[in-house]
Amino acid sequence: MEQERSRSNLYALLSRILLQELDVEFIDRLKNDATMLEFFPSLKEWDLFNELDAATLLNEHINVDFVNISLLHLTPYEGFYVRDDQMIETGGANPVTDYYSAYNFVVDFEKARVVAPDHIAIELEFMHTLVEAQIKAIEAGDDNVDDIIALQKEFLNKHLLQWVPMYLISAKYESRTPLYHDATDMAIEFLLSDNEYLSQTAKAV
Repeated sequence: MEQERSRSNLYALLSRILLQELDVEFIDRLKNDATMLEFFPSLKEWDLFNELDAATLLNEHINVDFVNISLLHLTPYEGFYVRDDQMIETGGANPVTDYYSAYNFVVDFEKARVVAPDHIAIELEFMHTLVEAQIKAIEAGDDNVDDIIALQKEFLNKHLLQWVPMYLISAKYESRTPLYHDATDMAIEFLLSDNEYLSQTAKAV
């Protein structure tokens, strides 16, 4: 169960970092959480991270970097990478919507400030939701745990792994702050290792 909680937390963390600009609360928590900070080795050594207050750090560096890798120079949507026309499908025809609907996963577009359901952060949040469902099923002794694991593996392989590594490699190259440099590295490593974990778990159950 500890492994599943760790997976859930990592999907949630990555989703938050890649969804929209960060806030002072997040940076303050990061600065004061040694365990969380271990995921950001370059950030720990960044002089500005240790010298500047959270608001200045965000306004002058980190959030500027987010806009650069998410809005100005790169497109963090699956459709852009997998469709021949590089179009972003904003409606119900988007291939991820069937997965979301089956699990009653609803995207609040206004709150998330994304234009389509296949945004990287939304897909990561959906994986977080599936892992949380797995945890609840294990705790309740339900017999659908195997199905949830299979769905996680399927979604990871049919969607996230089809395009997210390409986006993250580009985002790492474009990033100008250690936070996003570390976050992109962490995301690639985690997705690949989680796929391996799910493959082993699926065979075992």
